[in-house]
Amino acid sequence: MRTIDHYIGGGAHAAGVRHSDVFDPNNGGVQARVGLGSEADLQRAVDAANAALPGWSATNPQRRARVMFKFKELVEREMDSLAHLLSSEHGKVIADSRGDIQRGLEVIEFACGIPHALKGEYTQGAGPGIDVFSMRQPLGIVSGITPFNFPAMIPMWMFGVAIACGNAFILKPSERDPSVPVRLAELMTEAGLPDGILQVVNGDKEMVDAILDHPDIKAVSFVGSSDIAHYVYRRGVAAGKRVQAMGGAKNHGIVMPDADLDQVVNDLTGAAFGSAGERCMALPVVVPVGEKTAEALREKLIPAIGKLRVGVSTDAEAHYGPVVNAAHRQRIENYIQMCADEGGELVVDGRGFALQGHEEGFFIGPTLFDRVQPHFQSYQEEIFGPVLQIVRADSFEEAVRLPSDHQYGNGVAIFTRNGHAAREFAARVNVGMVGINVPIPVPVAYHTFGGWKRSAFGDINQHGMEGVRFYTKTKTVTQRWPDGSVTGENAFVIPTMG
Repeated sequence: MRTIDHYIGGGAHAAGVRHSDVFDPNNGGVQARVGLGSEADLQRAVDAANAALPGWSATNPQRRARVMFKFKELVEREMDSLAHLLSSEHGKVIADSRGDIQRGLEVIEFACGIPHALKGEYTQGAGPGIDVFSMRQPLGIVSGITPFNFPAMIPMWMFGVAIACGNAFILKPSERDPSVPVRLAELMTEAGLPDGILQVVNGDKEMVDAILDHPDIKAVSFVGSSDIAHYVYRRGVAAGKRVQAMGGAKNHGIVMPDADLDQVVNDLTGAAFGSAGERCMALPVVVPVGEKTAEALREKLIPAIGKLRVGVSTDAEAHYGPVVNAAHRQRIENYIQMCADEGGELVVDGRGFALQGHEEGFFIGPTLFDRVQPHFQSYQEEIFGPVLQIVRADSFEEAVRLPSDHQYGNGVAIFTRNGHAAREFAARVNVGMVGINVPIPVPVAYHTFGGWKRSAFGDINQHGMEGVRFYTKTKTVTQRWPDGSVTGENAFVIPTMG
């Protein structure tokens, strides 16, 4: 049985007595065991980070950027093996795993420009003989706690910017699929990163709490469910840390009567069912405006869903693979039953799906509900599976109100040919990220990612210049050089710029 260890101080470090199973979602079997770390394991990582941090923080930004350039080259070299490793533990198809890695690399590419991003501000002559300038300095040791659904992208979103800014980073990945994060840390070492600057500690709640409580860890970035995000935020802030905690989502797709329905259906099937719906930016709710639009959309959706191919991760023809484990499959099926019990019209039922030769795999077929109502619990909560719910709206105003009133506010999309409607919707909807004829509106790496309401706790978003802000502190210097006057007659008067 393969054992997945921590990566501490530039090498593998065995955990203690507690372990967790890592499954192969394609066949349901246990393929590895990951060690669940303790407070003592975290302390070893903190000690290694403290030893390496002074030298790395003092390394000039251009040299730090060169490590990022080399890391990018190594990840691209290893793309195929990384994608297969990711799929073997997560279950997403290989093409989707490649996309997972590539979107993370785009943040690494942004981090390659860190010398420019770290530049401060300067004002000459702010007062008589006085200049004012600012600089960005690293926080020290920072940490990231990442979810199972993007084991490459989200770690790179975090550690790429943090390390480029001069910090040491301790990563706690999901115990469900930890192999890719460990491999990324190994590649960072190969790229020239000093030992102790990027480390991986595996674990469960015990490790999370140790990170949140450790006084040497100055900031924590988290992505996961909203309840846990709120817990991480409250506990981390109470310990004096800077925290960004991204939570759940229930993203809506508004379909206006003038939308290109063929394009909408193509986008919906990918956004709702891709990666088995295990994306915080999936599109699990579609809101057609008007009965005519709803009926036409439904008529096109049903045959499109029927053509979706569910297969093993290595099936190049499959649109999506299994979900991550049996417990998550059961959770999704429970939500399907809940929505049916609440009165939703179950148009396509994906429960009971079995793949020949892989009957023990964690597969679930695509599911479609119509006439879902906003008061349904299954609508209010995140299902995180291949389930699409149709919520019919009578008007544009109702379509704006549905995502605006929802407890989550991660992403939303509108499909229309009407520029005025799109502009009005984008300005008014109470959601953090908006797509206009774009079903999954994840911003490019040099912009920033972040939702509103219970989709995010904290004031600073992920990656881009917001990421630079999160992983640095600003120091402002006001300077005056003596001009020969030493009388000191104004020494007790507060300085002004007049």
